[in-house]
Amino acid sequence: MSTRVIKKYANRRLYDTEDSKYVTLKDIKKIIALGQDVQIVDDTTSEDITRGLLLQIVSEQELGGSPILSKAVLKQLIRFYGHPMQDMMSGYLANSVSHFMGQLGTVQTQMETLMEASPFGNLQEFTAKNMKAMADLQQQFFSPMINTSKKTKTEDDNDEL
Repeated sequence: MSTRVIKKYANRRLYDTEDSKYVTLKDIKKIIALGQDVQIVDDTTSEDITRGLLLQIVSEQELGGSPILSKAVLKQLIRFYGHPMQDMMSGYLANSVSHFMGQLGTVQTQMETLMEASPFGNLQEFTAKNMKAMADLQQQFFSPMINTSKKTKTEDDNDEL
């Protein structure tokens, strides 16, 4: 999958060169969430400003409803800036998140396999068949009564004439 280039113009608008349209940070977040790699470039200087905009997206997400980074984690991260182990911490975080994503993919695959082999799928089919059989039985049982009441009503209507 190729890297999607987004240009940031002087008027602060973001332009997706692949789809040939203006996008928002929310759109960029969706693109990234779908697994697409992005590179954001300043249109006038050609400078790569991806990191700054990604931090802005993360910041907006963290200020929203359910943040990933707790205050304690943020404080620890701040303490690592300028620390001799800063580069090591950066690599450690990148590897940890990558490993977590791999584990998540494995768990999702296992859950899908489990649900496919689950008796719940068979139970749903069984329930649907039973519901149809019950509906058919009710139809067979009540239809003579419905037809009789229609005939009776029609006969009663004729008697009035």
